[in-house]
Amino acid sequence: MGPLIPNEIITGDWNFVIAILIGIAFGFLLEASGFSSSRNLAGVFYGYNFVVLRVFFTAVIVAMAGLLYFDYFGWLDLSKIFILPTFLSPMILGAVIMGIGFVMGGFCPGTSFTAIAIGKMDAVFFVIGLFIGIFIFGESFPLFKDFFNSGSMGNVTLTDVTGIAAPWFAFGFTVVALAAFWVTAEIEKKVRKNTKEYKF
Repeated sequence: MGPLIPNEIITGDWNFVIAILIGIAFGFLLEASGFSSSRNLAGVFYGYNFVVLRVFFTAVIVAMAGLLYFDYFGWLDLSKIFILPTFLSPMILGAVIMGIGFVMGGFCPGTSFTAIAIGKMDAVFFVIGLFIGIFIFGESFPLFKDFFNSGSMGNVTLTDVTGIAAPWFAFGFTVVALAAFWVTAEIEKKVRKNTKEYKF
């Protein structure tokens, strides 16, 4: 029964091997999904391409349903899966900063490296800016250390916060995702139609 390392089915020495294999697979899927193109990625903010929303909604649904089924059949102990601690205020601010960077640069950190791997020069400049930002963050960290650690909610999930049972939450999330697929498809049609009409 998984997880494999916490249950000592395999040793912790496999951590980096598994990480590399997952990283390669993730990079391949990002490229296959068109995420190495800043135009595809930024399109979600301008209404002409919602591939980012569709791919990640689909990934969340598949992972969520898979975990629930694995838990149901006893193949996975969900209580032993690591959950990143939630620090509400700094995470909200971080999301805003990342969103602004996403719109301005057309990449997120993961997709920028995928784009570099296939020779995209705009991604090179994005990553240079990324490392400059990391350096500035590291050097100025003592100034906002207290804020960084504020709003701690512990290792919580959305089902913990809402009080909704996991299967029902998964069902509701799937319905929302399907609705989002339809709405964004309609938005794309209208935006692309208007773009053609006003294109000189």
